[in-house]
Amino acid sequence: MSELTEQALADPDQALIEAAWQNDLTLAKALIEYGADVNYKDGTQQSAYLIATSEGYRDLLDLTFQHGADVASLDSYQGTGLIRSAERGHANVVGRLLQAGTDVDHVNRLGWTALHEAIILGSGAERYVDTVRILVAGGADVELPSASDNIPPLQHAEARSQTVVANTLRKTLEAAPIGDPDGEVLAAALVGDADRLALALRAGAKIEAKDNQQRTPLLLAATGDHLDAARVLVALGADVNALDGRHDTPWLVTGVTGSVAMAEVLLAAIPGPDLTILNRFGGTSLIPAADRGHVEYVRQITGTDVDIDHVNDLGWTALMEAVLLGDGSQRYQEIVAILLEAGADASIGDRGGITPLQYASDKGYKPIVELLSGA
Repeated sequence: MSELTEQALADPDQALIEAAWQNDLTLAKALIEYGADVNYKDGTQQSAYLIATSEGYRDLLDLTFQHGADVASLDSYQGTGLIRSAERGHANVVGRLLQAGTDVDHVNRLGWTALHEAIILGSGAERYVDTVRILVAGGADVELPSASDNIPPLQHAEARSQTVVANTLRKTLEAAPIGDPDGEVLAAALVGDADRLALALRAGAKIEAKDNQQRTPLLLAATGDHLDAARVLVALGADVNALDGRHDTPWLVTGVTGSVAMAEVLLAAIPGPDLTILNRFGGTSLIPAADRGHVEYVRQITGTDVDIDHVNDLGWTALMEAVLLGDGSQRYQEIVAILLEAGADASIGDRGGITPLQYASDKGYKPIVELLSGA
């Protein structure tokens, strides 16, 4: 409790609100442990929970959930946290709140729901498109007009030239009943149709539905590098570690595709990727990425907690695969340099004791030999 000042101890509830505005998670945890209430509101009707929703502080939001956050709590506009997060286009927060059971169609003092705010106060940018799709998937009433002007969401989107949002709403309004929601969500994820996917979820599809190869919608989206669909699924809680029949997960396949953008989508999931889960060859996502020459992916993933020196079932590390299965070209030289800079152990040999340096020398990869010789 050494980080708590005398002033904070005198009024822990107010101190928690101040910590929330600063997104000071360490202080917030200490204050809550001391007894601060995550639902306490100050004179402006702000609470730590409501601040987390409007500011998009996801770790803080989860902390408030762990300590009894009231998802029905209202701000000074009589709005829920869902409305506040939709206004700012915090799509992942919107998805998290829907999972927590927040009323998707609550109307605030302005006569607006979360869907109205995402459109009327949104810009139509990607994060607002995601927000609208997530709200549609969560069952938002797309016909309900805003109370102040009696204008429905689609008309608001069209008036603001939010073309993608308008298309999503139009498809929702025109959608026919879906006979097999689970099959539909899998088919939509396979081709990366985020609107179709949202409508399948709206119709009751299971977010962890599986095809005959045990692949989930998120695994299909990750395999096809369908970012729009993946963002919707991650926001609504899809499991980034779900295993299919070949022992692949959405995370593991990013090592094969080398998609940095998809990796970033999955890293934003809560809970995030389990970096210790191994593929059918006993490898992490880093190993196939090094094998295939995915330079930027390797650069990104070495910044995580992945085991850089993990040895797969073939007896090879990521460094070994970059040398043994690479062609010695510039991209493989970059990968070797990145791995070495990240601390890879160049002395780890294969099952026969042959090191990456020996293989590089035998193959005549002089730049890589120089890199490994200096390791």
